[in-house]
Amino acid sequence: MRKDRSDLRHTVALADDHIAVLQRVSTLLATEFEIVAAVEDGANAVQAGLDFRPDIFILDICMPGLSGIQAAGEMRRLGLSSKLVFLTIQEDADYLEAAQALGASYVLKSRMHSD
Repeated sequence: MRKDRSDLRHTVALADDHIAVLQRVSTLLATEFEIVAAVEDGANAVQAGLDFRPDIFILDICMPGLSGIQAAGEMRRLGLSSKLVFLTIQEDADYLEAAQALGASYVLKSRMHSD
């Protein structure tokens, strides 16, 4: 018997160029969310968004190739409706404004355990 969507956990995809961060975030979220992808750059983040259509996409801002901001912009351009959350060390107001322009949330890595 197929489960009703209300019985399922929200799906999450992760993008960060540091494997240790991907592992920590996966561990933190795995009890409450279904992790569907963990990628290390912006181009693969866009592809994971298309392939998995996660409910939530957590992205680092500074990654090789496409930055997290660029990848998120591309996801929006392609019509992906995932909730976007930037998990970053960047505290610059310009990054915060760019995230807000995409309708994204913004969490500092130093506060990821509490926020």
